[in-house]
Order: sequence, then structure tokens, then C-alpha cells
Amino acid sequence: MRLTSNLYRSVNWEQTTAATGIFSTSNSDSTPLLNKASSEHMFDTMAMEIEQLLARLTEVNDGMADYTQNLGVNSQSAALLHTLQRHRDILQDYSHEFQKTKTNIVAHREREDLLGSVRRDIDAYKNSSTTNRRSDLYLKEHDHIRNSERLVDEQISIAIATKENLQSQKTALKKITETMNSLANRFPVINSLVQRVNLRKRRDTIILGLVISGCFILLILYMFH
Repeated sequence: MRLTSNLYRSVNWEQTTAATGIFSTSNSDSTPLLNKASSEHMFDTMAMEIEQLLARLTEVNDGMADYTQNLGVNSQSAALLHTLQRHRDILQDYSHEFQKTKTNIVAHREREDLLGSVRRDIDAYKNSSTTNRRSDLYLKEHDHIRNSERLVDEQISIAIATKENLQSQKTALKKITETMNSLANRFPVINSLVQRVNLRKRRDTIILGLVISGCFILLILYMFH
């Protein structure tokens, strides 16, 4: 009877463990109610103890069966047979309940391991994705800077070429002006025409200067944008 009582308490503990769960997932799948290693060790130890108790109870039932076979047919043997059958039913119930509980807990542990593995894969993927996104952002920023430098170099080259062209035009206009002044001194009508040309030239020079100044301002704004 003491063996049966111990087995009954062990199976009840196993049922409670299966009902509550070795690992609590109600709050968070990643936070066990008990330490995982100690919980698994506790489960394995209790499972081994229960299996030993079941084996001992089986031996007791077998011994009771052998004992009742040696008795004659009387009221005492009938009572023993009834007790033996009752103990066999109890053993069968305990064995069935233990196997069911053990299977549930093993399945729960496998599920926890699978979820942990999936979670680790997700975390690794997130870390890898974050690193890749940062690298992509750095590369894009580097390309943007390179493109900006290239555009600035092109604008500077255009400005230098424009300056050289303007200097060449200035030299040519200076020669033309000297020639026209020489002719104007000789011919008054030509002098009047030259003055008009000079006025128009000054106007064009002012307009051209304003255009060039605007271009340089836009270039400077683009460089510091």
C-alpha cells in the first residue's frame, strides 16, 4: 500500500506538471517559469522514479497473482482476486496516465526547442538585415557624394571654359573698339554709330554679368545643398 501511495503522489505531481507546463508561455515564449535546464533535469528524474515505481507495482501484482493461484477456492481467495484485479486496474490507469503525461511534456519540450530555434534564426536574420541596411545606406551615401563631386567638377570646368571664352571675346572686342575709335575720329557719322554700339555693348555686358553672377550663385547654392 505504501508503494501504491507513493506512485499515486508521483502520478498526481506529473499530472499537475503537465497541466501547468514545465515552461510558462502565457507571458512570453522566451521566459520560462523555471530554469529550463533544472526543469528538464527534474522531469527526467521524476519520470525515472515513476517508471521504477510502476515496475515495482507490476512485480507486486505478479507476486499477488502467484500467491492467489496457490490458494484454494474460498472466500479469502475471492477477496484476494478482487483486490488483485483492483490493483491491476490501478496499475493500468497509472501507466496510461503516466505515458500520456510524459508524451505531452516531451511534445511541449520539443515545441519549446523549435520555438527557441526559430526565434534565434529570426534574431540572427534581423541583425543581419540591420547590418545590410546600414551598409546599403553607407554605399548609397558614398555614391551620392561621388556624384555630387563629379557634378561640381563639371560645373567648375564649364565655368573655367566660360571664363576663357569671355577673356577671348574681351580681347577681340577691345581690338574692334580700337579700330572703331580710329574710324570714328576720321568720320563723325561713324563716331555717332560707335557711341551707339558702345552703349549697346555696355548694356549687353551688364546683362551678361548678371547672368554669370546668377550662374555662380546657383552653383554655390548647389554645392552647399
